[in-house]
Amino acid sequence: MHICCGPCAIYPVDALRERGFETHGYFFNPNIHPCTEYEKRKKTLQDYAERIALPVVYAKEYPIEEYFRHVAFREAERCRLCYTIRLRQAAGIARHGKFDCFTTTLLVSPYQKHELIREVGEAAGREFNIPFHYEDFRTGFKEATTRSKAMGMYRQQYCGCIFSEMERYRRKDDER
Repeated sequence: MHICCGPCAIYPVDALRERGFETHGYFFNPNIHPCTEYEKRKKTLQDYAERIALPVVYAKEYPIEEYFRHVAFREAERCRLCYTIRLRQAAGIARHGKFDCFTTTLLVSPYQKHELIREVGEAAGREFNIPFHYEDFRTGFKEATTRSKAMGMYRQQYCGCIFSEMERYRRKDDER
């Protein structure tokens, strides 16, 4: 399971485990900016994964340059490009690790583009010959939010990319 952050992992991991999936995580998120934000999300996931005995592979690289090269001058397509970078990498890792399928915690957020994630995930699955497990985990978003707050987990206020952070501040300015 590609994991974007600890709080988003709560519900999908529980739901899949309840149905008998042996779940492993993969943290690869070159979109997250700045680097301090990346480290906070990684540390939060490490602490949570240890708490629930979730094996997680952490990408050795943080190729933020690759992310920026992909989205530069294509900002309107940034979500598709970002999903593609991350889900292709996750599919490759899942294939290499001989897993039965792969998925992503991005599917828990009501703020993400689910149909686009599904489309990109299925394309990556075909490319790497490993099925993409699409499941609408949004039903557990509120539960995961409540639980993550109760555990004192670091909770971010934007998807991770610099564009999303900018939009968050612009919305606040517009509300004034």
